[in-house]
Amino acid sequence: MSKVYLNQTKLEMTATVGQDITGATETLIKYCKPSGTKGSFTATIEDAVLGILKFVDFETTTLDEAGDWIFWGFVTFSDGRKADGEPDTKTIYTPGS
Repeated sequence: MSKVYLNQTKLEMTATVGQDITGATETLIKYCKPSGTKGSFTATIEDAVLGILKFVDFETTTLDEAGDWIFWGFVTFSDGRKADGEPDTKTIYTPGS
């Protein structure tokens, strides 16, 4: 992602889990807002072998706090195993800054 602004809806986000995620039944990009609130976006698999997830539906999801957000990929497999990706910090800026 390039520089992202508060309430921006035209962007794409990717996250890497760091392993083959073929057969994953749940694919998320999790986040922690600057306020400490945690949540997730349902993602699609962009490259299963490389473990890359993608999220593009910011029309219904809001980046509603300026400051440093933490994002990471997360998958669950059909046998119940789970895998987290490495977290990445992204600053969400106030428009005009």
